[in-house]
Amino acid sequence: MTLGGKRAVVLAENGYEDLELWVPYYRLLEEGAEVVLAGHEKQTYSSKHGYPCEVDATVASLNPKEFDAVVIPGGVAGPDRLRRHNEVLDLVRKLDEDEKVVAAICHAAWVPISAGIVKGRRMTSYASVKDDCVNAGAKWVDQECVVDGNLITSRSPDDLPAFCRAIVAALSR
Repeated sequence: MTLGGKRAVVLAENGYEDLELWVPYYRLLEEGAEVVLAGHEKQTYSSKHGYPCEVDATVASLNPKEFDAVVIPGGVAGPDRLRRHNEVLDLVRKLDEDEKVVAAICHAAWVPISAGIVKGRRMTSYASVKDDCVNAGAKWVDQECVVDGNLITSRSPDDLPAFCRAIVAALSR
């Protein structure tokens, strides 16, 4: 248990990709981190396959200074909805400003893009989001996991082992 004392927030929204939310959630718990599930409203969100996620808190109720990381799962609809909420973008922006871990997988790259934190940085995403990354000023690469400072990105559920290893390693420093 290497992450005792660390706190992470995992974002949930309707249409999230099941594996991309639950695998990092349980991996961080396994390492001893405190993990909070948060959404823009306090409710139960449904994954793209219908699996429920009852959140612990609203994003607006969180103090970014109390967290070491934010994990943003993909799933097309989930991240597209997340990026429409200013409180979500503010949380991501504030964690990035404090050089805390911002981890996004698959279509979740849209959230850091909308938060305005990717210009000049290396990142990856699901292939169909490549143009969005490039148009936002990022250097997009096709790799299973890309770490650029505190920004950690991966392409798809297949990349979850590398994604989780990178998050744990970053939080262990």
